[in-house]
Amino acid sequence: MSTAPLGSLGVWKMLGIALGAFAFAFSMVPLYRITCEKVFGIRLEKGPNVAAVAATPADARWVTVQFDGSVNSKLPWTFAPRQQQMRVQVGRQYEAVYAARNDSDRAIVGNAVPSVAPSRASRYFNKTECFCFTAQTLVPGESRDMPVRFIVDPALPHGIKTVTLSYTFYKNDTQTAALAAGGGSVGAARAAP
Repeated sequence: MSTAPLGSLGVWKMLGIALGAFAFAFSMVPLYRITCEKVFGIRLEKGPNVAAVAATPADARWVTVQFDGSVNSKLPWTFAPRQQQMRVQVGRQYEAVYAARNDSDRAIVGNAVPSVAPSRASRYFNKTECFCFTAQTLVPGESRDMPVRFIVDPALPHGIKTVTLSYTFYKNDTQTAALAAGGGSVGAARAAP
């Protein structure tokens, strides 16, 4: 029994495919960030301005953050915030909770797309942890609380007194089909609790 060695052309092809796959995977985060900013007008921040947070005086100003949630018509889920609004001090971290429930008879993967209004406030609204960072899978009848942690940057223009954080959940057709075909597991697309 003999095995023919892989020719040098085959090695270069495999190496090229491996490098191409690495480059594609490496570029996904910047492409996602660019798509969010340019297509949806959502600015994804890496984190709060730490120096500004540390320098926040006890008498810092307060703003109201309103919460909104909806689902696309193709997604048979119920999704809404647990609180309608919250009064927050700029520069401090807060947590809000949204609740989701799969009302269908099959497992479905969904993605949440955030938006902040007014749009000029979006660059000052920093999400440090969010269910929107990953796809979410809910099995039939499953309910889940989905927290989001955020900081309103102290550099928020003084004329802005109210900021609205909205999420719309969309069905992820590709991942849902893979899940139904057995190509993925329920936990594969689920964010860590």
